[in-house]
Amino acid sequence: MMNPTLPRRSAITLASLRDEGFRPFFLFGALHAGLMIALWIPWFLGFLHVPTAFTPIVWHQHELLFGYVPAIIAGFLLTAMPNWTKRKVISGTPLVLLVLLWLAGRFAVIASESIGMPLASAIAFAFLPVLTLLALHELTASRNRRNYKIAAVLGVFVGAQALFLYEFHRFGRVEIADRLAIATIILLIGIVGGRVIPVFTGNWLRSNNPGREPSPFGRLDLAAMLVSVLALAAWPAAVLSDGLAGPAGALMIAAGIFQLLRQARWCPHRTFREPLVTILHVAFLFVPIGFLLTGTALLTEDTGFRSAGVHAWTAGAIGAMTLAIMTRATRGHSGQPLHAPLSTVLFIYAPIVLAAYMRIATALLPEYTMSLLPLAALFWVLAFLGYVFLYGPMVLRRRAH
Repeated sequence: MMNPTLPRRSAITLASLRDEGFRPFFLFGALHAGLMIALWIPWFLGFLHVPTAFTPIVWHQHELLFGYVPAIIAGFLLTAMPNWTKRKVISGTPLVLLVLLWLAGRFAVIASESIGMPLASAIAFAFLPVLTLLALHELTASRNRRNYKIAAVLGVFVGAQALFLYEFHRFGRVEIADRLAIATIILLIGIVGGRVIPVFTGNWLRSNNPGREPSPFGRLDLAAMLVSVLALAAWPAAVLSDGLAGPAGALMIAAGIFQLLRQARWCPHRTFREPLVTILHVAFLFVPIGFLLTGTALLTEDTGFRSAGVHAWTAGAIGAMTLAIMTRATRGHSGQPLHAPLSTVLFIYAPIVLAAYMRIATALLPEYTMSLLPLAALFWVLAFLGYVFLYGPMVLRRRAH
């Protein structure tokens, strides 16, 4: 007999995907991230052909930077903005249309060999400008000036995708736009992560481990962000002029040190009893690691360090931070305790961290590429499909009111 004091558990239903932005975008974004790498590795190694006009490397870059990442940004913004703006949640038909626009971009890219690059590029490009204009409208309508900088960063991201598609069309490769896109995403992680990680850490510490708490935003944080902006701007510019490599490298090293000092003020060592908080710090640590590796690459002209720095940011900072935010937001907005169970640690957090370090190792130890690269890919796929299988039911189950 059912206990009447217990809340009724709602049924799993696809209709829940219309309710809140995190539901479709986190679920489809994670599925895309996992399947994308599962497809790319055998394609890159020459075991299969994909009917796209993109080369394997360029497709991999585009679908991570402008396929997966915008989906997670959309899920985060559409869920967070109502709290920032006090305006109505974007749901129902507008949300469905936005998701369909994102999905159309994914199909257009994969079928670009058949439909042609001009049409595929137009369809693939459409999502980010629409998302940026939507965010800008919500922020300006509520006069939420504090978050205008996020809309500005999204505007740069739109420009990066336009440049990416132009570079590939004009030269058959991409050298500047991928750096600009990665730099923009790392800047966004620096802004948003620097806001939420100390808050989430402080909230948990006050209830579970009283004592020292994260320091509030101060001069060191401001200096870290200013140096990081300069370093991230100099990195793409260094492609155009060899003379900028040295100054860009020095700025990268300085930014890495500043970000390490900044993160140390957030008490990461005091969070080990709660993986849902710890993973935020582990993920953010890849930001300064990426700065230090990329700075070393610019100063030494070492291609191994260059690739290691890029993958510290992409597989590490982007992969781990997005999963950290996705798992926390999904649990919070579906009425689950803000605690990461062992299954989340074993099948999401541990694999994504292992994937990042193995991908960095692949860059630094190229003689082991044929063993390390597939292993890194396997752990990446496990992490994202782990989210789909463990958190998909939460996403598809409406929250009880």
